[in-house]
Amino acid sequence: MSTVSLVDVASYLPGDPVGTEYFTQYSRSERQARNVMFRAPAARHHIAPGETAVDMIERATAPLIERHGRDLISDIDVLLTHVQLPDNPVLGSGPEVARRLNARPEHVLDVHNGGCAAFIHMMALAANLLRASGGRTALVAAAQNCAGPVFTQSEIRGMPQAPVPGDGCGVGLLIRDDSAPILDTECRTYPEFAGDMAFSTGSERRYWEPGAGQACVRFSESKVAAVLARGNRLVPEVAFAVCDRIGAKSSEVDTLVTNQPNRLFLRNWHDALELPAERHPDTFDRCGNLFAAGIPVTLDQENRAGRLRNGSTVLLSAFAHAGDFAAAAAVRWGAAR
Repeated sequence: MSTVSLVDVASYLPGDPVGTEYFTQYSRSERQARNVMFRAPAARHHIAPGETAVDMIERATAPLIERHGRDLISDIDVLLTHVQLPDNPVLGSGPEVARRLNARPEHVLDVHNGGCAAFIHMMALAANLLRASGGRTALVAAAQNCAGPVFTQSEIRGMPQAPVPGDGCGVGLLIRDDSAPILDTECRTYPEFAGDMAFSTGSERRYWEPGAGQACVRFSESKVAAVLARGNRLVPEVAFAVCDRIGAKSSEVDTLVTNQPNRLFLRNWHDALELPAERHPDTFDRCGNLFAAGIPVTLDQENRAGRLRNGSTVLLSAFAHAGDFAAAAAVRWGAAR
């Protein structure tokens, strides 16, 4: 059977919510903080000192083990992970996740370039790997873990973008059957924008070299304007492509879940797809920008609340970084609770 289903999702949020007042005491620029790109959520979670991305993935996967049994998870054929801030940049997280789950997948891949669209990217990759290899099950995991370690640094926490990110992890279980089919996916790379996001120390020092300066993603005002324009265009663009192929109008979609950089993008995206705000749930005000984890965390919270009806059409869409990648997927919902 060539159909692959997203049969379940689960998530994990570390620690207690952190209020915005933590950052306002350090704020350096009220003018930049009012920019729509950096308007802060009410709360966010921060990974605990010593907590690793692998810890987060293991904790997010625990509900899947409870619902489906340890044997099914340990027998996965494909394991894909995306970690915003790799604990070990040489090895990646996949092998250690497999060890924690007592699994020996045929394919273990750390997928980095998908950014905020990585969950959709991994769904598409896992489905193709299952079809090509004849495997049956896959686990995809997206861990966002840079809010606490990076955005609370003494030189970074006063920047306007510091209050926006939060930490969290979401996972998805895929099975090669037709119980909750992935109807279609679309992945697009825009290499012309690949150099427009800078991760730097604010000096000539590279992030791994010793010396002064703390590493962070940095924006100029002109780059912020360019990212806003691209994001407004790319997320609806790939979403429309998927809708066209499954023979549905965007306005007929039951639920839209996107990445969640800020409130302006969220409003513009559901307006562009002609959907009311109540059919575009998000976790932005409770969790901040969860980057790649935003989609699976929101799916899990909506699913556990009973707001995703089995048999409904759920559309996922996201763009990454400064616009160098975008992806969308449509799912006939049927995840366990």
